[in-house]
Amino acid sequence: MDDPPLGPVRAPRRGVALGAAAGYAVVAALAAGVLAGFSPQLRLDRAVSTALYAGDDRSAFVDGLLHVLTSPGYTWFRVAVLAPVAVALVLRRLWWTAAWVLTAVVLVGPLTTLLKEAVGRVRPQFAQGGAQLDSLSYPSGHASGVATLVTTALMLAWPRLAPATRRVCLAAGIALVVIVGLTRMWLGVHYLTDVVGGWSLGVAWTLTVALAFGAVPGGRAALPDRPLAGALR
Repeated sequence: MDDPPLGPVRAPRRGVALGAAAGYAVVAALAAGVLAGFSPQLRLDRAVSTALYAGDDRSAFVDGLLHVLTSPGYTWFRVAVLAPVAVALVLRRLWWTAAWVLTAVVLVGPLTTLLKEAVGRVRPQFAQGGAQLDSLSYPSGHASGVATLVTTALMLAWPRLAPATRRVCLAAGIALVVIVGLTRMWLGVHYLTDVVGGWSLGVAWTLTVALAFGAVPGGRAALPDRPLAGALR
C-alpha cells in the first residue's frame, strides 16, 4: 500500500459549496428578519448597538484609533493588499488565479450595495445624533469587505502553510474580521445584524467566486503545487 500523501489536505468542492450556501442562508435569514420587523432580532440589534457605541463625545484619539482599526474594510485597503499579489500572478501568467482574486475583491462592494438597496435599512439612530451617514445599513460593507479579503488570502496561502502557521494565520484573520466588525458598532454606524450579515456575505461570495473560477485546490485557478515564492517568481 502506498504511503498517504504528505501535502495539505484538499478541501472538496462540495464542502466549499456548502460553506457558500450556509453563508447565503444567513444573509437571507437576517435580511428577512429586518424586512419583517422580527422583534427579537431588532431588540438584540438595538441593545448591542447601544451598549457598544463609543458615543459622540469620544476623544479625538479614540475616534482616530477607531477609524484606523476600521480601515481594512475599505475597498482601497483590499485592493492595496491584494493588487501586488494579482500583478505577480499575471506576470507569472496565472491568469485564472489572478482573475478570481480580483473578481472576489473588487465586486464584493457593488454586490453589498445592491443588497443594501434591496433591504433599505437605515443606520442606527442615537440621542446625540450618531454618525448620521446617508448610506444604508444592511449588510455592512466593511464587514463583507474584510471577510472577503481574509477569506481570499487564506485560500491562496492555505495549501502552502505549515500546520502551526495555518493556525496563526487563521487566528489573525478571524481577529481582523472581528475587530473591523466591532469598530462599525463602536462608531455607531451599524447594527449587529448588519455586521454578521456582512461577514456571511463576504465569505459566501468569496467561496462562490473560487468555485466559479476553479480556485479550489486541483482547479484551473488554484496555484501550482509548489511553494508560493517559487510560483510567483
